[in-house]
Amino acid sequence: MWVRSTMVYRTSFLLTALGNFATTALDFVAILLMFSHVEALGGFGFAEVALLYGTSATAFGLAHLLLGGMDGLGARVRRGSLDAMLVRPVPLLAQVAADGFKLRRIGRLAQGLLVLGWSLAVLEAEWTPLKVLMVPVTVVSGAAIFGALLVAGGSFQFWAQDAAEVQNSFTYGGTTMLQYPPTVFARELVGGTVFVVPLAFVNWLPVLFVLGRDDPLGLPGWVDFLSPLVAVVCWVPAGLVWRAGLGSYRSTGS
Repeated sequence: MWVRSTMVYRTSFLLTALGNFATTALDFVAILLMFSHVEALGGFGFAEVALLYGTSATAFGLAHLLLGGMDGLGARVRRGSLDAMLVRPVPLLAQVAADGFKLRRIGRLAQGLLVLGWSLAVLEAEWTPLKVLMVPVTVVSGAAIFGALLVAGGSFQFWAQDAAEVQNSFTYGGTTMLQYPPTVFARELVGGTVFVVPLAFVNWLPVLFVLGRDDPLGLPGWVDFLSPLVAVVCWVPAGLVWRAGLGSYRSTGS
């Protein structure tokens, strides 16, 4: 329904999608400006950083396209309009995810894919079948991890009702952080993205394998292949938090 309503005004859709594309591209412009003054960033060349950027932006773009409706859950809880969704014969999570579906978000996804494709074309790496397979697995697993964070953050709105920025710090903030090499960050921060909030599995660890680099923490090599498993594990607490938040919902009381 939302897609059909969007396509009624095709020119408006194209302009907003292009605007979304251009706005998100500014992050990559910042990287371009950095490399106009330096040859490497944290020991990583421009093509290598572009690969990090492309995998992070594409993974988040895919997750945000499919689950971006979670951002508005807090507003529905505050207004009590979530009640109407609860009486429909459709899973609530599916309804919230599709609520106000914004097809223009495809601009962010397209921009990430463009940078990812360019980086793969110019990257000087020793490609093997396993490394080639690792690229799409990384993107899909990263999207699943970001999706779990979106659901967990949206579920927090059942209690907080107006704390979307807490969620954004892990999603929008996380994708921005992952666009840069882990070597430019403190070791403690990198450790936190592995053992606390597993953002490192979105792209840092698998991309380090593709590039043939060791991770800053000196972890065993098999850790680089755990992204799909971590994505599945992330959805377990996200699902539990969702069920707990939904069980605590008491409407507006009016």
